[in-house]
Amino acid sequence: MPKTKNNVDLDEIHVIAPNFKQRLSGVTSTIIQLVPVQNRLGQKVAVLGPGLPSDLPHLRFRDLWKLWRPPEGHTHRVWHARRNIEMLPGIILRDLLRMPLKLVFTSASQRKHSGWTKFLIRQMDAVIATSAKTSAYLEVPNTVVMHGIDCETFRPAEDKAEAKRVCGLAPNLRYIGCFGRVRHQKGTDLFVDAMIAALPRHPGWAAIVAGRATPQHQAFEDELKAKVAAAGLADRILFVGEHTDIANWYRTLDLFIAPQRWEGFGLTPLEAMATGVPVVATDVGAFSELVIQGETGTVIPAGDLPGMIAAASALLEDPDVIDQQGRSGRRHVTQRFALEGEATSLGGLYRRVAI
Repeated sequence: MPKTKNNVDLDEIHVIAPNFKQRLSGVTSTIIQLVPVQNRLGQKVAVLGPGLPSDLPHLRFRDLWKLWRPPEGHTHRVWHARRNIEMLPGIILRDLLRMPLKLVFTSASQRKHSGWTKFLIRQMDAVIATSAKTSAYLEVPNTVVMHGIDCETFRPAEDKAEAKRVCGLAPNLRYIGCFGRVRHQKGTDLFVDAMIAALPRHPGWAAIVAGRATPQHQAFEDELKAKVAAAGLADRILFVGEHTDIANWYRTLDLFIAPQRWEGFGLTPLEAMATGVPVVATDVGAFSELVIQGETGTVIPAGDLPGMIAAASALLEDPDVIDQQGRSGRRHVTQRFALEGEATSLGGLYRRVAI
């Protein structure tokens, strides 16, 4: 039996986080993680739309008529959109129906916007960029608020051998991970090629590809598995599929590689570093703003397979550096990228816009 949604009264809500896309995405994941923390900080946020856990505070569409009345102590509510399909309804509610709303939009895009998107963005009362790179693509004033992560969920293993046993891995091997959707854009093939080159020289290591290949990318994954088998490494480059307990898999790792060819923001380096795992990451998304070169990992050019092999091999040959960078990564993320920091920054922007 499906769980009953935690429906709340709009009179109790100051911020609305619409989610008008059913399919799970990075935006949806951001909302799922942020809203509970925002509410713990007293920001009174509720979600609106499908595809979100039932235990989040949900608004019902039939209650939106109450938006004509602002919350007590405020002149406006905040409508925090993260996609075009959420900006447009906010504009209609504010400008056509004259509801007391302030519109906030978060952009993670690192490409030139279409004319339609530029028009929508110009109607916003405040715009947030998730990185300095994203900010540079915006043609309106904006505030950079970088994503954070839950540093309690993503934490180092107390007993790494036990963490490996929990995931069905060999406790005597050290593991390199690549987590995320299996597709060309995500650079899964670069990771596999790098591991085929590096692992024969490092017999104490193995690699894990964790993530789902959607039907249109299944042939891509099948080709990678065939390449691994042909290299005689099927027992050391493991395709483990998609897992909801991904934090447990991070705790099995000693090195993480983020090989993407393109990314909007990209949380996986933060998740790895929070777990005490150093990172080799391509210079896409916000990765160069997340990883401290030579201190918490290494940033290489996108698509640079020789560079990936060299960076990974240098770490595989120096366990002391791996341990040092892992500790530095954990400290770096807890100090600068805890989810509470992102929520606090958003709360400050909401107050400036809506009070």
